[in-house]
Amino acid sequence: MQQVVFKIEFTFSKKERMKFISHLDLMRLLIRALRRADVPLKLTEGFSPHPKLSIKRALKLGLESEAEEATIVLRELVRPEEFKTRLQRQLPAGISILTARWAG
Repeated sequence: MQQVVFKIEFTFSKKERMKFISHLDLMRLLIRALRRADVPLKLTEGFSPHPKLSIKRALKLGLESEAEEATIVLRELVRPEEFKTRLQRQLPAGISILTARWAG
């Protein structure tokens, strides 16, 4: 039986003090914020499951960004507007969710 999954593409900015966060730390930050926002994350299967989060480009340390693109896979339906609101509440100053939409 195949499980239905939902993909959301979102863009975010990384500015001010957050420009000094590494790519790996940014991934951890987003995953923790998504968990705190109670977003129903789809996990990979296997020995060490983790959320299916993908950021298109890894920025060099110390660079600001106006529009980074990312995709997250969810196991339950969450409207993009609700996703954006819930996630933004959990993020630190310097990281802003700009857009969220269905992937596909």
